[in-house]
Amino acid sequence: MSLTDRIATGVKASLGGNLVNSLANGLLMVVLARYLLTPSEFGLLHYALSIIGVVAILGTLGVPSSAARYVTELAETTPGQVRHVVRFSLGIVVLLSLIVGAAIAVGSPIIADRLDEPGLAPLLVLGAGYVVCNTLRTSFGRLFQSVNRVAWSGRLTAISGITRLTAAIGLVLAGFGAAGALGGYVVGFAVTALVGGVVFYRGSYSSFPRTTEMADGLRRRILEYSVPLTATRGANVLDKRIDTVLVGIFLTPAAVGFYTIAKQVSEFGSIPAQSLGYTISPTVGEQSAREDRSRARRVYEASLRHVLLLYVPGMVGLILVAGPVVAYVFGPEYDGAAPVLQVMAGFMLVNAVNKVTSDGLDFLGRARERAIVKTITAVANFLLNLVLIPRIGVVGAAIATVITYTVYTVANVYIIHEELELNVASIGRLLVATTGIAVVMGAVVRVLLPMVTGLVTLLLVVGVGVAVWAALATLGGLLDVKRIRAVLT
Repeated sequence: MSLTDRIATGVKASLGGNLVNSLANGLLMVVLARYLLTPSEFGLLHYALSIIGVVAILGTLGVPSSAARYVTELAETTPGQVRHVVRFSLGIVVLLSLIVGAAIAVGSPIIADRLDEPGLAPLLVLGAGYVVCNTLRTSFGRLFQSVNRVAWSGRLTAISGITRLTAAIGLVLAGFGAAGALGGYVVGFAVTALVGGVVFYRGSYSSFPRTTEMADGLRRRILEYSVPLTATRGANVLDKRIDTVLVGIFLTPAAVGFYTIAKQVSEFGSIPAQSLGYTISPTVGEQSAREDRSRARRVYEASLRHVLLLYVPGMVGLILVAGPVVAYVFGPEYDGAAPVLQVMAGFMLVNAVNKVTSDGLDFLGRARERAIVKTITAVANFLLNLVLIPRIGVVGAAIATVITYTVYTVANVYIIHEELELNVASIGRLLVATTGIAVVMGAVVRVLLPMVTGLVTLLLVVGVGVAVWAALATLGGLLDVKRIRAVLT
């Protein structure tokens, strides 16, 4: 299979899995927010998930990503060591996740008391299962990525979404409330981890040759490389979770619900970029390892161009339709999420650019630099949240996220430019042309907005905007319809 075909196959598989997972997650959010939970219960659920997510970083310490890097490298050079890397990394993350999970469960009453939210305690107890099962799910996803079986990473993502959706709704309908919804997450992760473990063992692990001993220093190298990855992941969790925790501390669980909805909608929009980035990252690293930097550069630049072409107009469109989206999808009780979503449209753009950039740095061996930048911007995000949330409310959390994530993304692009020597002038010209398309498309959508009276008319207006974007991009020679159709089919 050629490199282009492999990337296309990986993108389709990863995109499919992420779409299923995100659609399931979106449907779960709508059902819980609109029909099964009150705004306070919905916010309390995501308050608990954010606290668990902050602590859960200690359950892996960057080991899965470090192991993935060495599996990719050793599969090409010394495949007999791959089994040792897999066993060592899984042993470490299982031990860590069990310790962290137990600590969350034992400390749940203390955490709930300190935050003055007694309803958090039973949810945090379930956090033990969340940490262990999610750690294993993530580890197997990374291992599939490392051996270029991205299709199975996509399948695991889809399985996780579907099982989480059905289990959570079932448990809430059975009368378990927000705790039942969180239990659905645990069930979904557990099923996914089980399937991933069985398939990886039979289809990948067993295909590598056996060797009696692990190479000298390999354990140390895995752990050493996990240190910057831990810093990056920790900073990433701090960046993505601590704002929700602070909204809960300074404001109310209902405000957490508003912020969660806005952030989830903006992240849903990043699915195509996430799938593309997940697929090209090991390829960029692989070509670089073979000292074919020009090919690695072409792969990354093509990905970045497509992301800018899609997401600059997407950001403009989301700013315009944020109000109707919140009102007609989640209900009028969540109107407070609309201004937050307008700000988070900027996050959707920079997040998409980062999705095709950041993982590639890990595979290029530049994890340390990314970790430094991520740590600095995560701390800045925390400090900005402390300043803005008490003064301007939940919108302040969104502003802090957009500012700091933009700085982080620009820094990552600069680092990969140092590594691959990007054609900055060409990317700049594309950005100017794409901005022009976004302005025209936005003007059309703005004229049609008064006609929106419900979900159907909202979808029609969005469809018109997409058609205008596609027509202008095609006429301007920026969008190759035949090539896109070939990739998707």
